[in-house]
Amino acid sequence: MIEGSDMEAAEWDRRYAEARQWSVEPNRTAAEVTAGLPPGRALDVAAGEGRMALWLAGGGWDVETIDFSAVGLGRGQENAPPGARVTWRVEDVLTADLGSAEFDLVLVLYLHLPRPELVDVLARSAGAVLPGGHLLVLGHDRENLIRGTGGPQDPDVLYDPELLGTAVRGWRTERLERMDRDTDSGTAVDTLLFAQRP
Repeated sequence: MIEGSDMEAAEWDRRYAEARQWSVEPNRTAAEVTAGLPPGRALDVAAGEGRMALWLAGGGWDVETIDFSAVGLGRGQENAPPGARVTWRVEDVLTADLGSAEFDLVLVLYLHLPRPELVDVLARSAGAVLPGGHLLVLGHDRENLIRGTGGPQDPDVLYDPELLGTAVRGWRTERLERMDRDTDSGTAVDTLLFAQRP
């Protein structure tokens, strides 16, 4: 999602109010990558409707979500089972306090911002990871414009492995790759980063 202003928050609120934007199932790639991690504290940055937060909570995680759409997070709350350990924070990721070395896992999924803002959010997201914890970033790759389908059509907000790799210099990079993903409308090209803080 592209974030950054009250107008954009209102637009996302409108979209979420009209219809569910995504499945209630977790993102398949993110679920596969994180499935082997022991439960702890997680932060879902730009959580949307909270599907990853709910999946993690179902696996024993304590999850904090941040998104600027109250309607999107409200959908997540509606789908949360009783006792789900999820905190829902309606805040803009551009200004939200993400904390410092507080989380075992930080997720940034499909957050597409202009490069300076994205670099800042990625740096703050990395800073929120505890030593030994993980950062997972996944989003539409620049190559998606050439050979993929869907996603933003502005190359300035798309990812590539080089960009994401700069957020975790000195970390143990477990995965940093461009990957194809099958969708109902064809193949999409994403960039995946999964790294452990030393």
